Amino acid sequence: MDACNEGRDAVSAETERTVDVLRTIPLFKVLGEEGIRALVQAGPSRRHASGHFICYQGDPGDRLYVVVDGLVKVVFTSERGDEMVLNTLGSGAIFGELALLTESPRSASIVAVEPTYVFMLPRARLLELMRQHPGLADEFLRMLGQLVRRLTEQIGDLAFLDLAGRLAKLLLQLAEKHGQTQGGVLHRRLTQSDLAAMIGASRPAVNRALQSLAARGLITLHGHTITLRDVAGLRRRAELP
Repeated sequence: MDACNEGRDAVSAETERTVDVLRTIPLFKVLGEEGIRALVQAGPSRRHASGHFICYQGDPGDRLYVVVDGLVKVVFTSERGDEMVLNTLGSGAIFGELALLTESPRSASIVAVEPTYVFMLPRARLLELMRQHPGLADEFLRMLGQLVRRLTEQIGDLAFLDLAGRLAKLLLQLAEKHGQTQGGVLHRRLTQSDLAAMIGASRPAVNRALQSLAARGLITLHGHTITLRDVAGLRRRAELP
């Protein structure tokens, strides 16, 4: 097979993968199969290496992003240069919706944690689709509501849970996000510094909390891998029902 054919096959595979992912997202389901395919073929997409900034805090909010493959982290930087990881997003996740809706600068940076492939939808095209498909606008508002609820929950966790409780809850959320709800193994490329930034703590404090959870038999640690051994116990520690 020559290089041209290999290139076309790679593009075709990426297109099909993007279509498959958009099919699973409620925001795009209203477009139907033909609408999704037309959107993917017309919209830009891009690959990003691990550690690459996909967009920066303060950039114009002119497009919506969909993670097709990979993992990204949402990073907020204070005026003093302090950083906090607000969330991690994997395949099928959407980001950039708030800045896009308000035409305001992006409130956080997005960084690829591992090699990541994203699909981009320009603001003008999204607004056009909303006019053509009112159901898409309804789903967009529902998505914004979920974002507000998540941020409100994060504020509550900082106020009412201790460090170990916030860490236990974060580990459970990461496992669920990656389809490992029954005691999974977390081996994504998130450092202890990333975990610390996600729960408003220092890296040494998170290291001590991880060791404490391990000593109680709730998790095991092996290099960068965290195995959830006692999900029920972690839920109790996180004060989850």
